[in-house]
Amino acid sequence: MHPLPVVVTIAVGGGSVATTATVLLVRSAGRPSAVARAGPAPATHPGTSAAHRSLALGAAATTLSTVAGLATLAGLGADWSDHRHQRMLLASAVALGFAAGGAGLWAGLLRLPGVIRGPAAATRLALDGVIVAAALWFVGWVLLSRPTRLLGSATPMGCPAILVATVTAAGGAGLAAIVILRASRPRTRSVLAGAGVTGTALAGLLLAAGICQSGPAVTVAGAALAPTALLLLALAARTAEAVDEAGPDVMLRGTGYAILPMTGIALAACYQQVVGGEFGPLPLAAGIIEGFALVFRHSLALRQVRGYANRLVEREAHFRELAHTDPLTGLANRRGLLRALHEAPPGAPAVLLGLDLDGFKVVNDMRGHDVGDAVLVEVAQRLRRNLRPADVAARLGGDEFAVLLRGDLPEAQRVAERLLAVLGEAYQAAKGPVHLSVSIGLALRPAAGGVEALLRHADLALRYAKQRGKNRIERYDASHSDRLRRRATLEHELRGAIGRDELWLAFQPVVAVPSVRPVGAEALLRWESPRLGVVGPDEFIPLAEECGMIAELGAWVLHRACHQLSRWLADGHDVWVSVNVSPRELHSAEYVRQVAEALRKHGVPAQRLVLEVTEHAVATDLDELIRRLAALRRTGVRIALDDFGAGYSSLGQLRRLPIDILKIDHSLVTDPDPEPDGGVRSVAAVGMVDLVMRLGHRLGLEVIAEGVTTPGELAAVVGAGCRFGQGLLFGWGVPAEHLEARLEAAAGPPGAGPPVPMPPVPPQRSGGPARVVGPTPAVQDVRSVDSAREMRQA
Repeated sequence: MHPLPVVVTIAVGGGSVATTATVLLVRSAGRPSAVARAGPAPATHPGTSAAHRSLALGAAATTLSTVAGLATLAGLGADWSDHRHQRMLLASAVALGFAAGGAGLWAGLLRLPGVIRGPAAATRLALDGVIVAAALWFVGWVLLSRPTRLLGSATPMGCPAILVATVTAAGGAGLAAIVILRASRPRTRSVLAGAGVTGTALAGLLLAAGICQSGPAVTVAGAALAPTALLLLALAARTAEAVDEAGPDVMLRGTGYAILPMTGIALAACYQQVVGGEFGPLPLAAGIIEGFALVFRHSLALRQVRGYANRLVEREAHFRELAHTDPLTGLANRRGLLRALHEAPPGAPAVLLGLDLDGFKVVNDMRGHDVGDAVLVEVAQRLRRNLRPADVAARLGGDEFAVLLRGDLPEAQRVAERLLAVLGEAYQAAKGPVHLSVSIGLALRPAAGGVEALLRHADLALRYAKQRGKNRIERYDASHSDRLRRRATLEHELRGAIGRDELWLAFQPVVAVPSVRPVGAEALLRWESPRLGVVGPDEFIPLAEECGMIAELGAWVLHRACHQLSRWLADGHDVWVSVNVSPRELHSAEYVRQVAEALRKHGVPAQRLVLEVTEHAVATDLDELIRRLAALRRTGVRIALDDFGAGYSSLGQLRRLPIDILKIDHSLVTDPDPEPDGGVRSVAAVGMVDLVMRLGHRLGLEVIAEGVTTPGELAAVVGAGCRFGQGLLFGWGVPAEHLEARLEAAAGPPGAGPPVPMPPVPPQRSGGPARVVGPTPAVQDVRSVDSAREMRQA
């Protein structure tokens, strides 16, 4: 078949197909295909548009080169051999056109999503493509040149156009191979695009060789391959694939790009040498390019590794700093403080301050955690402003802070005093200022024990400051450790004291005056530990309140007192017993049921049991207190307000409280200026007792004078008209059998005399003070938890 009609047919058909593929690429560049990111919803990838534009430009250049070359070739006529010079120029023009188009296609291939992760990755990938391309070109040259001449007589002769086309084909094939190998999975689009780029480059080589060598069959094959390759590119541009943007750098996968190309070049060079071939400037240039590309690629890899190492060091330092920093305040955290303590020079003086905000929990509960966090941030800022650069401030957790000071003790004391004042100033908030105080514990670095000892000493000093009233500075002392060990031992032993039968009740008599006949008793809780000896109530009762054991102790005292009272009543003794109630017990919803159960179990008349409430409990929720006391009175028991005159109750509160008995505090009974013989020198004692007596009688309450210790005080109590007294003058707290002997002695023989008037039995009602309804038998009082009064009576 004559070549001219075939070339014209291929030019028309292939040009139409190539033009269609180019139009599709241009349209995909204007409307980029959707690329689904890693996630539930697809989104347009930002690199898709740029990649499609590059592919469209490259496709347009190759299409124009193909159509223009074939059209020019058809214009030369049927006999190609007559126009050798024109064909050489035409082949060169086609080769250059395909080289330009190939550059655009390479750029588009590199910019496809999932192929690269930025300019640095593109550079590395391009160098890998050059390495593979140089190896392909060198191996191809060995196979096609003398003496091998793999194609025999069809081997192209030396032609500049063929040289350019072979470089373009090798570059496209090498880059496509690297892109396919390095692309993220799935690789459908990468394979289509790589095949399209490689096919387009091969089409340019076939066209250039066919035009240059006067080969119609090769020219027709190149003209048919070009539009097919462009269609593959158009299909790749319209293929949507999921791209994992969070995946690792695909350029870090494998090292075959360095081993295989160099192995191919080495084997080809050895083969060429064995068969007696010669190396000209072109293969030498290919080897030089291969070597420099490898060196440059490995230098980039080394630079990349160094960059990774530096970033790892920076990130490690960053995360280490985060691990030693409090995220809210920016101060050091506990780890940061420990690091600073360990890094402190061993011989240099150092002082650690432990700080705790007093009442901060109330801020969180009443104002919200947002306000609490704002206060903590302001505390951190105040610490920074009032410390030196060498000092370290840390937040240990919650509202607890610490400051490591580089300096001696006097200087640390001055800093602590300044912080006490600064941190105690009001904190501004949206709904009004927040007022807090701070407790500070100060500890000097010990000679032995190291960091752990310093932290423990500062914590002990801080706890001691909290126990002594807060808003103060306390320096660590060795006695703090002794007290802490003592407290831990007490708590451990106290938890098993009931089970080991180490507790007992002592009863202090309540007497009628002036006859001093016992009519009741107050029970005092005592503890005799085989390990610790006699432990005073002033020591173990506050501990029981702190560690949550007071309810268990109170229940034990209640039942033991009711048991003893039932025995006395069964023996004919007309007495009452009173039991003190702690605020925690009183606010328990189960306490009323417990009292009723104790009365029922031991068969004790309710009016014989008096529950004493310390006046300090009135300072808490008064309405809740009134509800609890009213519920208790409905069971039939009587309520006594203990330590009246030493607490916080006002006359208005006294009128509202559902109580039956007032117990005058010993501070109102004690004569401030007694005579040497025990007589009353001033009228203060008489006046105060008389005042309380009148108040109690006005409110319908019985009055008991506590703390009577001298005959003069007894005379003042009697002179004021008080009928009942209690104190050391009438006896210590004694075991039940001792008080029982006294009760029997006081009763005397039958018909010895009229009974002593006793406190009235109140009518059953829900609240309000009782009114006097007449004399009744005596009632006795069991005491369990009022440690302050027991200290005064000890």
